[in-house]
Parts: sequence; structure tokens; C-alpha cells
Amino acid sequence: MPNNATQSGTQADPRTYLAEERTYLAWIRTGIALMGFGFVVARFGLFLRELASIKTLQQFQTSALTVPLGTALLVGGVLVNILSSIRHVRIVRALNSDQPMVTKPSTMGIVVALALAAAGLTMAVYLSGELATK
Repeated sequence: MPNNATQSGTQADPRTYLAEERTYLAWIRTGIALMGFGFVVARFGLFLRELASIKTLQQFQTSALTVPLGTALLVGGVLVNILSSIRHVRIVRALNSDQPMVTKPSTMGIVVALALAAAGLTMAVYLSGELATK
């Protein structure tokens, strides 16, 4: 007895479709979070400058790193949403055509995790350099 669909043309188990839908929505949330975080990173330097001018504190030096890193995270979020949509359509088509589903590691998940680790490491190095200069 096959896992996803029974023979003789009946439909696949609805739980399989619902599980795929939950996975797709989790990827969409991840993409939205990346876009939001990218926007915050890109605008953080502007926020510090405005705060310094209002409080007449010492002039904060903004980094040239915040805008490119924030933009990269934002673009990464857009790519995650696009790629997850393509993946979702492929899986639903495979389920509808009763093709066997072969499991493999999520390439997109691994790429996103490594990119976020690199971004976090970059920010940690930057912040430790800022703390060392003070």
C-alpha cells in the first residue's frame, strides 16, 4: 500500500497535502522574517544618526556594512519566498500525479542556515571590532 496515494486513481491522503502546506507556510514565514531583519539592519545606522542628533550626543559612526548586509538579507528573503513557492508547486504536482516522493536533505534550508550563520558571524566580527575601538 503506497504512502501518498492509493492505486485505482483515488486521491492522496489529505494529511500529506496539509503537511506540505504547513512546510510551505513555514518557508514563507522565514522569508518574511529575513526581509524584516534585512530592513532593520539596513536602517539601523540611520536610526543611530538620528538618535545622536536629537540627544546631542557624540556623533555615531555608521558602518558601510549595514546597508549592503541589510539589502542582502532582504534579497535573501525574497529568494526564499520565490524558491519555496516553486518547490511547493513541484511537490503538489508530484502528489497529484502519484509520483513516488523521494526524500532528500533540504538544499534551500541548508543554504539559508549557512547564509544566516555567515551574516551572524559578520555582525559578530563587526561588533567586536567596534567594542575593541572604544
